[in-house]
Amino acid sequence: MSKPLTTDYPAYFGQYISQVNEDDLNEAFENQLPKLQELLQSINENKADFAYAPGKWTLKELLQHIIDAERIFNYRALAFARKETTSLPSFDENLYANNSNANARSWKDLSAELLNLRRSTEDLYKSFSDAMLEQKGIANNNSTSVLSLGFITIGHVTHHIKVVKEKYL
Repeated sequence: MSKPLTTDYPAYFGQYISQVNEDDLNEAFENQLPKLQELLQSINENKADFAYAPGKWTLKELLQHIIDAERIFNYRALAFARKETTSLPSFDENLYANNSNANARSWKDLSAELLNLRRSTEDLYKSFSDAMLEQKGIANNNSTSVLSLGFITIGHVTHHIKVVKEKYL
């Protein structure tokens, strides 16, 4: 299935979807995993506590943010695929980061958690039929398709990989 139409997601998510080069969702997941693994392995425990400016997240907090966002996107995708009619809430990424306990964890544990989550994410999307991928639901008062959430997940990680390379390494 090809990339979602711009009418299938809120405009602000276009910044993430536009960063995905592939038109096929499963191919995009496959291609991103080695890049993600390489980045995670290139960062050691000492570097993981680094924040590039006062008030900015440490690498550990950034990684926890990626984990949290992927879990939330997955919940939304599952709910929408199952035809949930309740409007799902937004999430405040800074509130989550401030309450994440990420800096008390090791980079190794956070990295392993993200890689396990990503494998689960891939399994989730492989389980969806084409009809499920086209299904839409409401989150944060905006309509979004399941397919869009898959591309948003990949684009969100791509965005943060670029941020890490530009500002942290």
